[in-house]
Parts: sequence; C-alpha cells; structure tokens
Amino acid sequence: MNQPVENGEFLKFSRQQPERFSSPSQFSLSNGTQVTITAPGIISFDPGQQAAQPTKQIVYSCGVHGNETAPIEICDDLVKDILTESLQLRHRVLFLFGNLPAMDIGERFVEENMNRLFSGAHSEGEGCNNAERKRARQLEQAICDFYAGASDSAPRFHYDLHTAIRASKNEKFAVYPYLHDRRHSRGQLAFLAACGVKTILLSESATTTFSYYSSHQHQAHAFTVELGKVRPFGENDMSRFEDARQALTRLISEDDYAPTVALDELDIYRVNQVINKHHEDFKLHFEDDTPNFTDFEKGEVFASESGRTYQAEYAGEAIVFPNANVALGQRALLTVVPTTLDNPDV
Repeated sequence: MNQPVENGEFLKFSRQQPERFSSPSQFSLSNGTQVTITAPGIISFDPGQQAAQPTKQIVYSCGVHGNETAPIEICDDLVKDILTESLQLRHRVLFLFGNLPAMDIGERFVEENMNRLFSGAHSEGEGCNNAERKRARQLEQAICDFYAGASDSAPRFHYDLHTAIRASKNEKFAVYPYLHDRRHSRGQLAFLAACGVKTILLSESATTTFSYYSSHQHQAHAFTVELGKVRPFGENDMSRFEDARQALTRLISEDDYAPTVALDELDIYRVNQVINKHHEDFKLHFEDDTPNFTDFEKGEVFASESGRTYQAEYAGEAIVFPNANVALGQRALLTVVPTTLDNPDV
C-alpha cells in the first residue's frame, strides 16, 4: 500500500512537517478508497466502487479559527479512521483544516479573521497580502476542485465546524446562510438536530463566511455549525460532542443516512440586526461573560459608538457573537428574533 501518512497522522504532519505535502499526491488504500492530498491540511477521499451513484459530495471544514479545537479533534479522528481503514466510506468527502498556523499558537487567527475572507474577499483591498488571505483562496479552490470531481447531479454538502468564544444559553447552534431564491431543507435541519444542534439562525443577507461561499457559489447545503465553547487542545469534554461525532460519521459511511425531526423541536431565529464596528470607541453595553442568546427588552441598548446607538427593536431580541475587539468595518454583534419555517423543502 502506498501510504505516506503513518498511523493516519495527517494533521500532525500538516502542522509539524508541512513540506511533506508541498506537492499534490494521490494513492489508494487497500480497501479501494482513493486519497488525494493537495496541500497541508487539505485531504479528500473517494470510496470508488464502494459507493452508490450518484454519491454525496461532503465537505467537513474545521480550524478556520485556530483555537476552536473540538471540531479539529473530531475531524482529525475521522481522517485517522479512514486512513487506517477502520472506517469505510460510502461517499466522497473533503476535509479542510483551515488555519494551521493559528492552531499552533492557540489563537483565533494570526493576522486576520479568516471567516471574513471568503467569496473573493481575500483579494479585495490590498489583495492576498497575508497568510490567512492566501489560505482562504486556497480553501475556496479546494472546494471548487472537489465539487468538480463528480457529477453535477450528486448533492453537495459543507459543514463548517466551529466552537464559540463565549458561553451560550443554547450550547449548540448553526447559522443557515442566506439562500436567495432557494428553500430551506427539512432534511438538513434533521441532520443538524442529529448532531445535537437544535437552534438555527436564518441569515437574511450575503456574507463573506465560508459556509455562505459554498451555499451561494456551489449551491451546496452549507452551514456554520457551532458545537460548543472554545477550549485548548486536549481540554475538551468530548462526551459533549458525541452526537455530532456520530452523525458526522454516519453521514459519510452509510448509503442513505436520513434522520428526521419535527420542526417544533427546533428553536429557529432570524437575524434581525448585523451591527458592524465603525469607530474605535465602539463598546458593548453588557458584561463580557453575557452568554449568546441572552435576550433584551425592546429599547434596551446593545452597543454604541461615535454618532450611533444600537438598541433592541423587539422584545426578546437576543445577542449572538458579540465581540467588540474586531477590526473596523467588521461585524461586532448579531441580534436575532424567534421565527418559524412554514414550508421547508424535503
């Protein structure tokens, strides 16, 4: 067997010996799985004759923020299991370990928040002038190449796995990117529920996040999935991620994994306000340890900066992703309000 990744340690070598993967390589496992490595942290698998046709095209990305370690550990284990042949695939899958240098220093990013650099944002302004911008462009290309490697009739999926900076009243939640004229998928809501994710945020505008890129550019079922809270490597209570691990494993290893869910089991919100930071004096009007999904009364002030005050427009309007330390022009806060999905697709 031509197997250049000893003991399945692809992520370890990507971080410690990236020169191993400086040139693309392909090889086959003894069970027929075809392996393609295009760069450090970018590896795809094709089950070949083991798969039904048309096979699903599945992307699992993690580590777009380098300190969000639990999803990285889950994906690392899955890659090891595939490479050591303890897990047999039924569908094509691409694993993307996003920001390797940020993982090494245990930080969200090195120079720039990578999850604001997709859909071409990496090349705007001063262009691809840092490692995060170059990596975002490389990750986009990896997804383009992966989806191009199969029939257009094969359904496409992308789960961008994260953990949140702060605690949350709803520990696990997902952002459903703006779909333009497409309908939300009941089947995808059921899959997220199987992952333990029963809180859904419906975005209502275009963004530069990784999941929106795949959703809009490739018509994939794509989500930003928040699985818990940021912890250092080795300090995660992985029992809290077991539902997600099981669902992510079953999706790639079973012919037709199709969980179900009743919509009334889900907490569904729509994004009401996207509050960006425009001045250095931007500040949040609540404590730093206030959890995601804390709700406010109508008229209560969320944040302020020179010339502007941001306040709740509805009773029960809740905060998500507050961060006053972002760069100027970037999102410092989302607010959400409860909503319903009356007629999702199958």
